[in-house]
Amino acid sequence: MKLLLIRHGETAWNVEKRIQGSSDIELNDSGIMQANEVGLLIKSRKSPVSSIYTSYLKRARKTAELIGTQLSLPVVTVSGLEEMSLGNWEGHTWDTVALRYKQEFDAWNLDRRYTKVPGGESYQDVLDRFIPALIQITAESAQDSVVVTHSGNIMAFLSFLHDTPFHEMLHHYRTPNTAIVEVDAAELLKKAR
Repeated sequence: MKLLLIRHGETAWNVEKRIQGSSDIELNDSGIMQANEVGLLIKSRKSPVSSIYTSYLKRARKTAELIGTQLSLPVVTVSGLEEMSLGNWEGHTWDTVALRYKQEFDAWNLDRRYTKVPGGESYQDVLDRFIPALIQITAESAQDSVVVTHSGNIMAFLSFLHDTPFHEMLHHYRTPNTAIVEVDAAELLKKAR
């Protein structure tokens, strides 16, 4: 069984390079088009998809709903799939954060896995809720499943799964809007033990 981890479609804040985190931002027109396109792509797969799960944030939920329309499948919202809370940094650009929160930003860059963003989470906090959510999805699904989530979650999970240092996640696992990352459920369960 495969989990198809999909990052949500594009938002205005993606275009503006603003940090979204837990801010509940809608898809823009391009994001809606991307979600429809990825739905058609999944529909053309040889292996059928039996279920669609999503983060509760609007950008992910709308992406999942549009995919669900293409596949004639309902969408299930699962707690734990939401994006990392980036606290005080949300709404700012990364360049602004690097200047305005220099000390905290530098500390976070040195240890992204365990250092919490001011007013937010660490990547370990994300893993502590994201991995159990994926295990729950795996237990509920008999066939391949779509999981619409967020780039921070996908990058943190892939870093964990492949023992990649977290400060290298962008280099190895940058995830564009509506990218599909296939993960073998057996690999997840083995690593999560």
